[in-house]
Amino acid sequence: MLRYQAYLHQKLDPIYPQTEIGSFSRLLLSKLANMSTVQIYSDKDRNFPQHTLDKLVEAIDRLALKEPIQYILGETEFYGLTFHVGPGALIPRPETEELIELITNDNRNNRHGIRILDIGTGSGCIAISLAKALPDSKISAWDISTEALRIAHGNADSNNVSIQFELIDVLNFVPSILQKASLDIMVSNPPYIRHCDAKEMETNVLDYEPHVALFVENNDPLIFYRIISNLAIEMLKPGGFMYFEINSYLGIETYDLVKTFPFSEVHLIQDLSGKDRIIRATY
Repeated sequence: MLRYQAYLHQKLDPIYPQTEIGSFSRLLLSKLANMSTVQIYSDKDRNFPQHTLDKLVEAIDRLALKEPIQYILGETEFYGLTFHVGPGALIPRPETEELIELITNDNRNNRHGIRILDIGTGSGCIAISLAKALPDSKISAWDISTEALRIAHGNADSNNVSIQFELIDVLNFVPSILQKASLDIMVSNPPYIRHCDAKEMETNVLDYEPHVALFVENNDPLIFYRIISNLAIEMLKPGGFMYFEINSYLGIETYDLVKTFPFSEVHLIQDLSGKDRIIRATY
């Protein structure tokens, strides 16, 4: 343990704050050395087998390069579930759990046979969490990335839910007659970061997470919200909901855009930090 701790601090002290290093250390010891919380705090004299020490050293080296720890461990927790993650899909964020909670609460009394579409599913975290929270729902999920869909398929299997995943580019999608007025809920956390804002982003996001799932052009940052809102008007049943996670810096602009479509109600909702985070529109 002493060798591990010395190497950890040698490599990471110049890069990360101590609180974050402590969090990294607990995760590494739990996941790679199979230590319980009690053991992590009490077993300071433990000698690791060489293969375990090698895994810990490799993980520390990757952290020193600012690689996200979720990719290093290959998994993360989201909404009480475990999701496998890799560079082909965005790492689920805590803010998105608030979106799941809102959708679940809105539809708590309407659980039977709800038809849901998740656009830009990535790791599948939204679709899979909703499948768990609303178990009688029928859920489809789209993404433009075959690698993201591979990850999402695996997460659906490991969490024992059934979801219809499809490789679809929403910017070029035209619904069929059968798809019109067929959905109770549409939800999307689409790309919304402008390229001009990239300089403000952390290295662990910019260098490792998929840019196709992050960025939009500076001159049309709301393109996905416009296209998906138009689809919602065609594909939602009367009384159905459209939910967006949004760029907090463009909350009013996104709200004003969605208000131009014939929804009966549109609400701009703040997250727990007080930032504009969610749009909920009722058709």
